[in-house]
Amino acid sequence: MFDTVLVANRGEIALRVIRTLRRLGVRSVAVHSDADADAPHVRAADLAVRLGPADRSDSSAAETYLRADLILDAARRTGAQAVHPGYGFLAENSAFAGACTQAGLVFIGPPPAAVELMGDKINAKEAVRAAGVPVVPGSEDGSPSDEQLIEAATRIGYPVLLKPSAGGGGKGMRLVRDPAELPAELAAARRVARTAFGDDTLLLERWVDQPRHIEVQVLADTHGRTVHLGERECSLQRRHQKLIEEAPSVLLNPSTRAAMGAAAVRAAEACGYTGAGTVEFIVPGGDPAGPDADDVLDFFFMEMNTRLQVEHPVTELAVAVAGPDGPQRLDLVEWQLRVAAGEALPFAQSDVSFLGHAIEARICAEDPERDFLPTGGEVLLLDEPSGEGVRVDSGIAPGDRVGSLYDPMLAKVIAYGPDRPTAIRRLRAALAETRILGVTTNTGYLRRLLAQPEVTAGRLDTGLVERSAQQDASLLSSPYTRPGSVDLLHFAAALLRQLELGRADASDGWTDPFSLPSGWRLGGEAAWTTHRLRLPGREPVTVSCRMTTSGEIESAIGFSAAASPDWEVRLDGGPVRRARAVRDGDLLRLAVDGLQATFTVASERTADGVVHWLGVDGDAWPVHPFDVIAERAAAGTVHHGTLTAPMPGTVTVVKVEPGEQVRRGQALLVLEAMKMEHVISAPHDGTVDDLRVTAGATVAMDAPLVTVTAAEDPSAPAEPLPEAVR
Repeated sequence: MFDTVLVANRGEIALRVIRTLRRLGVRSVAVHSDADADAPHVRAADLAVRLGPADRSDSSAAETYLRADLILDAARRTGAQAVHPGYGFLAENSAFAGACTQAGLVFIGPPPAAVELMGDKINAKEAVRAAGVPVVPGSEDGSPSDEQLIEAATRIGYPVLLKPSAGGGGKGMRLVRDPAELPAELAAARRVARTAFGDDTLLLERWVDQPRHIEVQVLADTHGRTVHLGERECSLQRRHQKLIEEAPSVLLNPSTRAAMGAAAVRAAEACGYTGAGTVEFIVPGGDPAGPDADDVLDFFFMEMNTRLQVEHPVTELAVAVAGPDGPQRLDLVEWQLRVAAGEALPFAQSDVSFLGHAIEARICAEDPERDFLPTGGEVLLLDEPSGEGVRVDSGIAPGDRVGSLYDPMLAKVIAYGPDRPTAIRRLRAALAETRILGVTTNTGYLRRLLAQPEVTAGRLDTGLVERSAQQDASLLSSPYTRPGSVDLLHFAAALLRQLELGRADASDGWTDPFSLPSGWRLGGEAAWTTHRLRLPGREPVTVSCRMTTSGEIESAIGFSAAASPDWEVRLDGGPVRRARAVRDGDLLRLAVDGLQATFTVASERTADGVVHWLGVDGDAWPVHPFDVIAERAAAGTVHHGTLTAPMPGTVTVVKVEPGEQVRRGQALLVLEAMKMEHVISAPHDGTVDDLRVTAGATVAMDAPLVTVTAAEDPSAPAEPLPEAVR
């Protein structure tokens, strides 16, 4: 076994690898950008080395985690004997794997030749086809031009799927149903592939409608033994990004499971694979009841990921191998290390079996109510779930700032049970107990997704997530933000602010009753205290509240948050309602007209005042103070037609210049955040009058980007766009 291993990654995967290294008594080395200087993976490692230019601070992936030369130098400086690449970044870069070998380091992964072969999805398909593995029809040339890809699409028929040849994780993939859209989608896919993977080679495949995405975990040593560790169902996806993964798949019968596993082993052996890898298959949609007991479903090879997968904990919990003391679960990172150190696998295929059911949810910094746009901010409060059958692999800590430079995934919550219903119940409960305040996440949405009838019944396909959102928009939002329920959030925020108002005691200890937040008034009812608030994406509201007391001055002076007085509250001058609020640390217990709820709370001071965060059942919202005068003043500085950033990110492309005439829907610029592109388009015909950004600029959410002054007659029908600007 190695003495020192460098982990060439960040976030939760770096922490995951470091945990195993510590358990095995191996010294760990972390690398980090300036933005990650105090990140959890840096604090957890035994040693850490900064990455980035020596003469300036640049935390972009291109200048840090993708710099093979800096990583190799860090290994040399720390005496590392091996490099674990994690996943993403350089994990599937054959040149990096080869450079490690040339530098005398062990690359903890497959041989460079296997990485190169399987990393090139075009050649990988040919290799596995020759090994007898079925593949999806598609483009066949090694590095096809746009013209060749367009010709291939015409030959195999639409719809088609564009995929970066060098990439993985769904990034850059584009589904094209209309031939007229293919040229523009090719340009966009190449741009993403070039940015994410440094290689804009694309391949094209026939799209299979309503497919299921099922992958097989393989493990191979350097002594000629390759086994598979069963399958994982990864069909719950959005924008080709996996959301929920589980094992085993409810679709596969023993015959199909055996056939698919054997095909995965043949694919691995075809490229001389060693270590842990994943062979991904697509299964055409069919009878939701699944195949008969002895039937083998059709399945097609998609690609092989020559690395550890994000969802590997599902296999670690659901699969076991026979041992002298009974079935034993595997630590896949440990076996990556042991195989790389030359050890042989001590078990055979016949020793592998499923042991219950496991399911995983990926928690990401994105907002389901805003079309899943990336978010960011400081982690003000973090409370991760625990309990029977629950595991969390996290990469964040309180005080961390989530930016737009890297992948949006923050953590994974995994649940295990003796059967699928138990595992799903435990995961939903764990997600409800996951509290992340300061950054909007998809946690609550994932919990609601798991309760959908199709999901609980196992009727899955890769389009189910998007169809479900289209059919039932309420899936994207919490019950607390729906009409009739959102008032509770407003009351909670107002009473939280009220409870935080302090006493104004004089130096001699005397309290002026008129300065108290109790609203006490001599000889009359308590005065109303007004709070003007706004939830993101909603109109501002006015909440008035007053404490109900006997009117005695002693009651007013004795006011404190701990006293938990009764309140009267009303929203925008509506009916008066009875409320009671108790603050207990980071919890706010609220009852309004007998309806009780408990919120997790945190606050942050911003330029606009104190913003309070409220969280419940995995969802969280920032409630902002609303200043009418400041809002009107700000509105006066922004021209009508000004487009703002829908997410924090980097401007990658600017397609217009000041003074240029544009048409409604014309692309003006491209904003990228967390490896996702968002095109900013003209809202109407007009003139570009104020362009506030340039390519490469970093912008905050809601920052003004460009102003398009409307043409004199915006109601007139727009002429068709010239081909050159489409």
